[in-house]
Amino acid sequence: MGVTKSEIFSESQNQIATVAKVLGHPARIAILQQIIKAKSCICGDLVSEIGLAQPTISQHLRELKNIGIIKGDIEGTRVCYCIDEKKWDEIRDLLATFFQQDICGKGCC
Repeated sequence: MGVTKSEIFSESQNQIATVAKVLGHPARIAILQQIIKAKSCICGDLVSEIGLAQPTISQHLRELKNIGIIKGDIEGTRVCYCIDEKKWDEIRDLLATFFQQDICGKGCC
């Protein structure tokens, strides 16, 4: 597989690709849905709710945190995670702009 030359693509294209890559794993979607469902920060309940090992959950949380869609606060020995509402809105707008582009719509193929 070749190396992606991200510098030849626009900032928006790179952002969409990064978000899509992170959201492209069902465990990460499940984690986000669980946090949203809780309507509050989650501290350690994810392992029992999702059914994956703690190290696996931690890896997925790290990927979600790297794009900023979740944020974590340390409470004692645990880290509690919640959705970063500002970043959530930014990602929603980014993807909405991409998907709202007009397409051919004339049965091209």
